[in-house]
Amino acid sequence: MLESGVIVRGQPVADIFVSYSRNDKALVAPLVAALETEGWSVWWDPAITPGQEFDTLISRELDEAKTLIVVWTESSVDSRWVRGEARDGADRGVLVPVRFDNARLPIDFRAVHTTDLDGWGEDRESEAFRSLCQALEAKLGARKKKAAATAIAVLPLANMSADPENEYFSDGMTEEIINALSKVPGVHVASRSSSFAFKGKKDVDARQIGEKLGVSTLLEGSVRKVGSRIRIAAQLVSVENGYQIWSETYDRQLEDIFALQDEISRSIVDALKLRLVGDEAAVVAPTKSLDAYTTYLKGRFHFNKSSEVGLRKAYDLFQSALLQDPGFARAYAGIADVWCNLADDWVPPDDAYPRARSAAERALQRDPQLADAMISIGKVLSWHEWKFAEGVQHVERAVSLSPNNAEAHWVLGTSLPMVGRLREGYESVLRALDLDPIRVEYFGWATRLLLYAKDYEAALKHGEAAFEIDEKYGRGFIFVGSTHLAMGDAETALDWFQRGQSLDTAVRSYDAMIVRALAALGRREEAEEILARLESESRQQYVRAEYLAMGHAAVGHLDQAFNALERAFHARSAGLGYLHLDPGYEPLRLDPRYADLVQRIGLR
Repeated sequence: MLESGVIVRGQPVADIFVSYSRNDKALVAPLVAALETEGWSVWWDPAITPGQEFDTLISRELDEAKTLIVVWTESSVDSRWVRGEARDGADRGVLVPVRFDNARLPIDFRAVHTTDLDGWGEDRESEAFRSLCQALEAKLGARKKKAAATAIAVLPLANMSADPENEYFSDGMTEEIINALSKVPGVHVASRSSSFAFKGKKDVDARQIGEKLGVSTLLEGSVRKVGSRIRIAAQLVSVENGYQIWSETYDRQLEDIFALQDEISRSIVDALKLRLVGDEAAVVAPTKSLDAYTTYLKGRFHFNKSSEVGLRKAYDLFQSALLQDPGFARAYAGIADVWCNLADDWVPPDDAYPRARSAAERALQRDPQLADAMISIGKVLSWHEWKFAEGVQHVERAVSLSPNNAEAHWVLGTSLPMVGRLREGYESVLRALDLDPIRVEYFGWATRLLLYAKDYEAALKHGEAAFEIDEKYGRGFIFVGSTHLAMGDAETALDWFQRGQSLDTAVRSYDAMIVRALAALGRREEAEEILARLESESRQQYVRAEYLAMGHAAVGHLDQAFNALERAFHARSAGLGYLHLDPGYEPLRLDPRYADLVQRIGLR
């Protein structure tokens, strides 16, 4: 933006304008560096001499900056320039103040929330700096991370086989290469769901993909499978200029598939000028049965459709893989994944979660280092058995074994609020988004946790980001609607709830959220009709009782609400893990039965 003190035209306005006293340059510089590392652009101009042109630039940047950080110190509180810029930022609603040296704030800014950075120690993981980032996200939305030099996305390999049914194989090869590269130290690998968002989209160029995924390199290619022979063509492409970095074509027998995956992974590592740890193979054969492996890949193909039908088809295929190889740990882990995904919305939790745990334990008996199985056990412990601390430990172990596993960070984020660590939970979800930046469910959970933290504006920012990815994200309508309801806007909340529940994929349990909005609008008769229908349906099929409880609470049926909560308690429904946080239970909190239930669940 600046060259030798001259304004450079046509450059984008910075995300953040930093107002500070020049005496504090050394104090401010590390903060600016940390913010830029987080992915924000910062204007702070530490060098040029004030003058007419400089004043013009200051005025333009100040007027157009998306947010303003004012740095309060003993020097800056006495600066009329800093105080004037702070007042401008406050008037426009973009002010985010920080303080050093326990400076005494100007009297007209003492009511404004200010982040104390005395103890941050130039540590981006410090509580103070994370708090500042959260405040900035409330103004700016989710961050766009700068791509690291060794950040890579493996795009879905095209199925070039004559039989379109072989798509499961090309998708499976893509997923296996992602998994192999994720184990390489120093490599940031975009997760499967983010990479697969670009499947079949030929109109998106490398730069656009790199920007969306925060990567510097793309792997693309194709797979042709004919009988027992396979051909994989692959190339690495630079996001910056679109140039090819490396390419290779491999012709192999199907029986050599694991050695081929290892060879491709090592070639990529070499091309990126990295090193594997020791001589250990990047890919270890998970089974000796090729039939079991191809059946497993078919199971993953259907699992990734994320529908009830797809999950049940995946279950059948994972079971078939175990008939072909009873010792196949990843097939057991796949079954555990299926039951965890079916639980609550489609299958009663007291039926699904014990099955998930049994399968995950069998997986770990065969492969004690299998992170996916550890994640499933962590889900069961936290979401169903309510052994919250033990669940967190299992997922933290999975994170340590597989630090590039976005789902591990996400599950940790869902579990930490149950042990009183809501802020850390939100940060874990953000780390999942770093790895999987267009996974709509993670944006949804960021929205949910910010709702629980009563940071409504930031919650809505994440909700907007979710719908930019998927305009039909069902649970997103619930989270955004709940945020509007918490803000006192029942009319807008009702609109969000009704639009979400009109989708073909809607879960009928969430009709209870419509009840909450109708009750807030005084439309009690309509609310009662929906509740009566849900209660009737709950006698024929599974309906989440904790959501029924919210509906009853909204219309003042406290006894029915607690009866529903008891049913949810005995079913061990995952939603009760947030009983102490969700505003839907607000009408119940003064009743002694509420405190008793929170204690019985073991929430903090």
